[in-house]
Amino acid sequence: MSSYLLLKYAHLIAFVYWLGGDLGTFIASRQVVNDKLSAQSRQVALKIMLACDMGPKLAMPAILPLGIHMASVSGALPISTELVAAAWLVGAYWFTVVLVLFLNEGKPFTQKLSQVDLYFRIAVVLVLLGWVTVLAVSGQGALWAQAKVAIFALMVCCGIAIRINLKPFVPAFIQIMSGGDEASADNASANATMARCIARCRPFVWLIWAGLFTSAALGIHLLG
Repeated sequence: MSSYLLLKYAHLIAFVYWLGGDLGTFIASRQVVNDKLSAQSRQVALKIMLACDMGPKLAMPAILPLGIHMASVSGALPISTELVAAAWLVGAYWFTVVLVLFLNEGKPFTQKLSQVDLYFRIAVVLVLLGWVTVLAVSGQGALWAQAKVAIFALMVCCGIAIRINLKPFVPAFIQIMSGGDEASADNASANATMARCIARCRPFVWLIWAGLFTSAALGIHLLG
């Protein structure tokens, strides 16, 4: 079995976990903001949502080096061995940070690490968009492969937008879980905040799904 087939297999598995995990997260989020459910039921829904969300969170850093490695092996993009190695290092770092944040949720150091991770993702977006622009202008590599790089960068950008829009969600959820009167003004405000956060995130989730569908179509040459 060739190394390319193994890379392709891993790439497909990462795609499945990204799309499937996103769908599970999306469905669970609707129950988290359902104010007709008890606080305990909503807490269970949140745990399910966070568990499902680990699929796309881990798939994203895995897909980047896998895709770059495949593009190098296939010749779809002009990528050196050094660049492939750098992509794997970036992917390994990114993957590790996601795991560390998940396994140490609530610990003091995670707040700083989460901020570093945000800047890291912004850097990834800028580097990838800059790189694909150079490739496009210089006419290097296949157009479909260039498009996949650009789409990945834009999906990461959507993830950043989701993170920013979810910032008020956690304190609002803590308010709901505090055990106060469910009909209180504070709880009503918290419910409204949570619903607003989820509503603002939905367009970015749909854009990510559109990006995944388009990227898959480009990968199998249904498009391009």
